[in-house]
Amino acid sequence: MENVRFAALGMDHRHIYGMSQGMIDVGAQLAGWWTDGDPQPVAGFIKRFPDAPRADNLDDILDDPSITLVLIACRPDLRADLAIKAMRAGKDVMVDKPGCISLDEVQRLRAAVRETGRIWSVNFSERFEVPAVTVATDLVRSGAIGEVIHTTGLGPHRLNAPSRPDWFFDAATYGGILTDIASHQIEQFLHFTGHEDAEITMATVGNHANPAHPKFEDFGTLALRSGNAQAFIRVDWYTADALPNWGDGRLFITGTEGSIELRKYVDVDGRPGDNHLFLVNKDACKHIDCANAELPYFKNLLNDMRDRTHTACPQERTFRVCELAIEAQAMALDVKR
Repeated sequence: MENVRFAALGMDHRHIYGMSQGMIDVGAQLAGWWTDGDPQPVAGFIKRFPDAPRADNLDDILDDPSITLVLIACRPDLRADLAIKAMRAGKDVMVDKPGCISLDEVQRLRAAVRETGRIWSVNFSERFEVPAVTVATDLVRSGAIGEVIHTTGLGPHRLNAPSRPDWFFDAATYGGILTDIASHQIEQFLHFTGHEDAEITMATVGNHANPAHPKFEDFGTLALRSGNAQAFIRVDWYTADALPNWGDGRLFITGTEGSIELRKYVDVDGRPGDNHLFLVNKDACKHIDCANAELPYFKNLLNDMRDRTHTACPQERTFRVCELAIEAQAMALDVKR
């Protein structure tokens, strides 16, 4: 799909950088951007995309028929309403995770998609922006490890507390740690098992290291089950200063005939770089460098806009992942209370 013009809305999270660059890399044109106020990521956005003009107000973008896609990374509790407004203005939407933070918002987003026929896509960047996941997908689909019966997803993050805005520390505005981060690992469980639904069998949250922010959660776990497949997920804000990046994100995929481990962002005290994959099955026990693998999400989204399909990620899966993360958050045992 050629000559797609898109706009970025909301600079409250730096994920807007990768979202925008991903669309530019597949040929879309950044037509402009708008945000409320001047949140910290604005300076970085301008540095990366100096030629993109800032709109004076939101309607300048929503009323422009030449802009067919908007990317949204505003404060999490505001994302659903902005996405609905954009869809009603005729735009397809890519939103940073969490795409929404309440079941009521999911219901309203579902209604807006039915009403408008627009695409509402959540950029689960820990799959869509990780080349190693592309290679792992090909291996799993080819039967390299048999039937996937378990995934373990680890999502540690660096807190960088001094640079965070106040809303970041309030679950009412960011959604809670499971709604926020664990949506990544829930989506990967469904993706690799081939299931489109699951049930939450266990969930916990806690604030173990940040007493100055009592409404913040810095640790969470949950377990999933779908058919004969299960998952365990752990997310936290404990990445220590010595690690050279924001977190040692890892994914373990267990199949009936082998296993895959992804060291997505760093191989601690091992191989340099990122996107490391380790495959063990009846024929191989090896490391695969995945750094140059493709990222199909962005191109697939362009194709979906043209064909009105959902190859980037099934629309119903996107909704269900959000629901499952919110359900886990609601039922989670607070282990610090």
